[in-house]
Amino acid sequence: MELQVPEADVANRTAAIADGHLNVEGPLLPILHDVQKEFGCVPEAALRVIADKLNLSRAEVHGVMSFYHDFRQEPAGRHVLKICRAEACQSVGGEVLAEGVRKALGIGWHETTPDGRITLEPVYCLGLCSCAPAAMFDGELHGRLDDAALSGIVMEAGR
Repeated sequence: MELQVPEADVANRTAAIADGHLNVEGPLLPILHDVQKEFGCVPEAALRVIADKLNLSRAEVHGVMSFYHDFRQEPAGRHVLKICRAEACQSVGGEVLAEGVRKALGIGWHETTPDGRITLEPVYCLGLCSCAPAAMFDGELHGRLDDAALSGIVMEAGR
């Protein structure tokens, strides 16, 4: 999916967001969160504005943004499916489960289905180790997943 907001609007709205955080200590993460909330992602044009407002290099801002897996450079689909890739989930079939959903959706990690319905993201621990394998769908945790349960979650997104 592609952001449908003119670059000048991204710059102006990002500047307003950044200005609202300049008086707090450690404003970068709150700014990134608010920009993503505003646009559904953190566009390249926003990185330039944030860097200028905080007197940082674009590389520093990009480095922080890319370190945290929840920030994205392009808007997500209408639904986001995050599948745990940590050891506990892998030890009880998470890899097979993940491969099955990737094939069923026809996309890879960090991709969105062509219809814009689902974005698939890997995560490294959802804190449900005792209920592995686990996933998060639109912010809701699901544990003890198998093919049928995960297929049901994905099918629900189509409605």
